[in-house]
Amino acid sequence: MAEEATELTESTTVAVIGAGPAGLTVAALLRSSGIDCVVLERQTREYVAQRQRAGIVETRAVRMFDSWGLADRVLGGGPHDGILDIRVDGESHLVSDNDGSEGPTAVLCPQQVLVQKLTATYLADGGDLRFEAADVSLHHLTGDRPTVRYRTPDGTLRTLTCDFVAGCDGDHGISRSAVPDGVLTAHAFDHGIGWLTVLADAPPPAHPLLAVSPDGFAAHFPRGPYSSRYYLQCPPEDHPGAWPDTRVWDALRIRLGDPVLTAGPITDREIFRLRSLVHDPMQYGRLYLVGDAAHIVSPMGGKGMNLALYDADLFARAVRDSVRDHDDTALRTYSQRCLRRVWSDQEFSHWLTRTLHDAGDDTRSGPFHRSLARARLDRLFTLPSAARTFAELMTGVDP
Repeated sequence: MAEEATELTESTTVAVIGAGPAGLTVAALLRSSGIDCVVLERQTREYVAQRQRAGIVETRAVRMFDSWGLADRVLGGGPHDGILDIRVDGESHLVSDNDGSEGPTAVLCPQQVLVQKLTATYLADGGDLRFEAADVSLHHLTGDRPTVRYRTPDGTLRTLTCDFVAGCDGDHGISRSAVPDGVLTAHAFDHGIGWLTVLADAPPPAHPLLAVSPDGFAAHFPRGPYSSRYYLQCPPEDHPGAWPDTRVWDALRIRLGDPVLTAGPITDREIFRLRSLVHDPMQYGRLYLVGDAAHIVSPMGGKGMNLALYDADLFARAVRDSVRDHDDTALRTYSQRCLRRVWSDQEFSHWLTRTLHDAGDDTRSGPFHRSLARARLDRLFTLPSAARTFAELMTGVDP
């Protein structure tokens, strides 16, 4: 029988579980404050760097990075011009998501670009980032010094003792599962809607585009100068194989109201179900849940990744207060402050999801709800006060 590998024990202030946008933002902010941390990620660096999801870092998040002096280092891509094209039955309505305030504004920054730049910044500042960490487990979370155990790629067993654990490993990670049953309350909602998401080497739109039609919802977003992300409403139980290239492009041309939409090679396609989820509280002992480990937001409105960045900001500031000033007030209120913002963004995302889907194909919602949704859109297009509120919510106002 093979002899068990020697266990090595180390110490740090914060153990960060997960190297997505949430975990890397936590690490970069802590490092810029002179607070040591270790980031553990189960995937390879190459996998993490190419993982594609969100594409817009909203104004509030840009200003957050700017306040830490990191905006120029971690944000790539081009500026978002603040215009959103909401197309109803082929008719475009340009809506501003600029709230009129001065300062930095949103940027078109795909998730993989943000992750790559955060990784480079953290490592350049001397950060400790460990990929391919296997069998991660959390222990003694309610004690003074939690421990994190894991195996290195060569099989060495390591134990990391720390003051705090930042659980940034997403909805299916080990962080939240380390919390005993009955501690967290899960508030879940299934929208009953599926999206086919398609990544293609095709020209991006002039503005992010959301389209309503009797055939169903569709969207077109830039993902770089030569690539686009498309979304098509579909039954949640659909399979990507039911959407060959020809069907995808035909449906997009009809729903986007663009019969001459330029096609391109499709490099990725998948179907996911729109759902929302909030866990309360977002902390247990010295474990603090950050981003998708605590909440999932319907993608409408682009709040998911941005909420993760705000969680990271609040957590990093709370740890800084504790380490530098021996003030644990912000740590004790971390969950309460995060959840106030989470529920505000959940409500906005839910409102936009229902409006843009109910206003199109009424086979699910019925003609009454379809008319209500179209009335809400008409109000958005014609009332300055409604447009201003929409812009503030898209920008990311603090509730």
